[in-house]
Amino acid sequence: MWANPEWRGTLYPPHGGGLAEYARVFGTVEGNTTFYSGAPRAETVAAWARQAPSGFRFCFKLPGALTHERRLSGIEAELEGFLEALSPLHDRLGPMMVQLPRDFGVEELPRLAALLSRWPAQIPCAVEVRHPEFFHKGPAEVALNRLLISHGVDRVMLDVRPLFSTPPGACPGLAVAQREKPKRPSHVLSTADRPLVRFIGHLDPAINERYFAPWIQRLVLWIKQGKTPYLMVHTPDNRQAPELARSLHARLAEALSLPPLADFPGEAQTTLF
Repeated sequence: MWANPEWRGTLYPPHGGGLAEYARVFGTVEGNTTFYSGAPRAETVAAWARQAPSGFRFCFKLPGALTHERRLSGIEAELEGFLEALSPLHDRLGPMMVQLPRDFGVEELPRLAALLSRWPAQIPCAVEVRHPEFFHKGPAEVALNRLLISHGVDRVMLDVRPLFSTPPGACPGLAVAQREKPKRPSHVLSTADRPLVRFIGHLDPAINERYFAPWIQRLVLWIKQGKTPYLMVHTPDNRQAPELARSLHARLAEALSLPPLADFPGEAQTTLF
């Protein structure tokens, strides 16, 4: 996401905020809007194409109407229309995320296989599963991983350990996030060339630091192997997500000698007045 009024005064100027300003700092975004609203209008996509630089990458989610309501069944025409709507951005697409329902189990893998068999080769794809049977290293998980590897598709790695590391206590935002996010083990496995990590942070920076530390070595390894990892960062209410993303990037930059992120426009403006 990039449209969050809570980021004004930090990531964004007090009266600003939008994709162009977001893209001055970060190189990718997780596009949740398509999950809830489906294909964006042509004029909206055209505006995104104008605002995003050539090196920026959009990681949109497949609409929930296709993954959760239709459960990937009989969606050929809708999928083609959705991808066509995004055609002005095809040169700036990161992995398109296929987020499956929590009860989408091994018996429905043939539907996923059918989808991946017709997936356009030029559009990267990543699949996020949430059914418990895909996290026990048994036959179901083996079948899933083999399917993804055979099609060159990444498995989304959802790390909720920071989020669930403490009881919610008196923090409503933490309680809501713990109810909404699935509590699943973190299985670190790159099944293709664009490993995608969704790191769901805590409100306590020290907790986030502790759980992110092992990811640094893994991300460095993938990069040295020639892969292009994507790191999506969330916090319980996402108010602190930009700051957390910046701190995690700084840790990774130390290991890889990367340049720092650009200053947040909102902070830079604050120093002028």
